[in-house]
Order: sequence, then structure tokens, then C-alpha cells
Amino acid sequence: MKQFVFPLAAVLLLSCAQSPASAQESQKEKDRAEHNRQKKEEQKERMKDKYPASFKEHISKQYSLQQAGSSMVTIYNLEGSIKVEGYAGDKVLIEADKTIFAKDNETLEQGKKEVKVGFEQIGDSIVVYLQEPWDTRPHDWSDRDNWDDRRRIEYRCALEFTVKVPFNANIRVSTVNNGDIDVKDVAGNLRVNNVNGSIAIMNAKGTTHAKTVNGDLTVNYTTNPPQASSFYTLNGKLTATFQPNLSADLQFKSMNGAFYTDFPDAELLPASTTKNVEKKGDGLIYKLNKDTQLRIGSGTNKLKFETLNGNIYIKKQS
Repeated sequence: MKQFVFPLAAVLLLSCAQSPASAQESQKEKDRAEHNRQKKEEQKERMKDKYPASFKEHISKQYSLQQAGSSMVTIYNLEGSIKVEGYAGDKVLIEADKTIFAKDNETLEQGKKEVKVGFEQIGDSIVVYLQEPWDTRPHDWSDRDNWDDRRRIEYRCALEFTVKVPFNANIRVSTVNNGDIDVKDVAGNLRVNNVNGSIAIMNAKGTTHAKTVNGDLTVNYTTNPPQASSFYTLNGKLTATFQPNLSADLQFKSMNGAFYTDFPDAELLPASTTKNVEKKGDGLIYKLNKDTQLRIGSGTNKLKFETLNGNIYIKKQS
């Protein structure tokens, strides 16, 4: 495969053969993975030292669906990981490990009384969330009570979810702290959000909107997404693998990163310009943002990729 370089756009089309630079990059990724693993182990040890008292409980739930293809399974987590896997069934199977951490037994008992996990089903829509001591469902924060009047919570609660859904289910899952999100073999629409952790989506087929702040984002498609999709990570590597028949306009944006692809027919397009208008005082502020664009195939779909600190890799499934 011929190699192309677009230095002004920070875009590089990789050759099939692994260059010394790519081998070095691979080693860096292995080192970073090991570093992240060690950080997680150290974090667990610090948690044990700070909160020596703990309580664990396992929760199992099962829900039947009438039409899996139109169902929506939503999980709003605050602390802990989420794993979702598609399977050939018509039920949603939820396994959750709840752990409460506290500095002493008295505070632990308080946490055991207060912590509640909410499970709701309306038709074929299922919502799972932390109900107490905080409600993790989306809120209008302007309507919340005065923060000064709210009691300080002295314990911590982590929820680790393992969920099986019918292959064609649609999912909306999110977590914030100390957890990664893994989605596998789910063909429906995906909306996945994380803050302090990675996102890995494997064998996807549906429209996807995935966003994380501190972590890598990896997505692999067995069928290319049918509609416009977006992928974002603030501090991490973004890797997306598509089928060879991909036909899309790809929009890239990164502050400190480069863009790579091994699709041989990728065509560099003129940068798109977006105008944002903000009101300040009695006047208006106009900001123009330029994004790099590539076209693969006939460009019939829109795919947006954005990072702040990290490279973006667009790969063709071999």
C-alpha cells in the first residue's frame, strides 16, 4: 500500500507494513496499559486504607421484553464499571455487585440503611440507577436544593454491573468514577458515556455516540454504523475499526494528537468551518473552528472524531 502524508492536516495514511515508528507506538501503548493497571491496583489499596470497613451485596434482576429491537436499556452509574453483552434471548439479565466503603462500622451501618438502587420498567424501556443517597438520573441542576443544606455523605458506594441484553436492544449507559465500560455484541443504537475510565465497544452495528474524558475509546464494527455517529475522548487514544465497504465523511479535531488511517481511498477534503456566536455584555463574540475532513468511499455518512490529548486511529477490518 502506498503511503501518504498530509502534514498540514496532521493526517497520516499508514502502510500495511509496521514501521519502526508504529512498533515504538505499540510499545508505548503496552507500557501505558501496564501503568494504568498499576494505578488501579494502587487505587484499590488506597481505598482499603482510607475505608477499612466494607459491605458487599449481590443483586440480580430479570426483565422480559416484547420487542427487543425497540427496547432501551439505560444504566446511570456513579462509581464502578459496566459490562453489557448481547445474546440470543428476549430478556434483560442484570447482575450488580454493590459495595459500601466506610471509615468505621457506625458509618457503614448508616450506608447500608441509606443506599438504594432503583430499577424501573416502562414497556420495553428499563432504567437502572443509584436512587439513594443521590439520584444519578439526569437532573435540572438549577432546581436542586441549596447545596449548603445537604448532609455530607461520609461513606462511598460502588456498583459493578454485568448485563445481558437481546442482540438488537438499544442501550444508554454511563458511569463517572473508578470504572470502565465494555459493550459487546449489541447491534442496536449505542450511547455510552464515561468520565474517569475507558470505553471499549466490540462487534457493534448501530449508530453510536461514545464519549469519555480520561481514558481510551475503542470501537469495532461488524457492520458499519447506518447513521451519523460521534466519538470523543479528552485524554486518551481513540481507535475505530470499520468494515472495508465504509462510505463516510470523517471529521477530525484534536489539539495535541495526529490522525491515522489505513483506508487506501481516503481523500482529504477542505477543512470545514464552524461559526459559534457568544453574547458578552452588549456585544457578540464570533469564533471560527476548523476541522480536518476525510472522505472514504462516496461519503454517504457523517462520522465525527475528537480528542484533546491523544491520537486517532481509523482502521479497516482485515
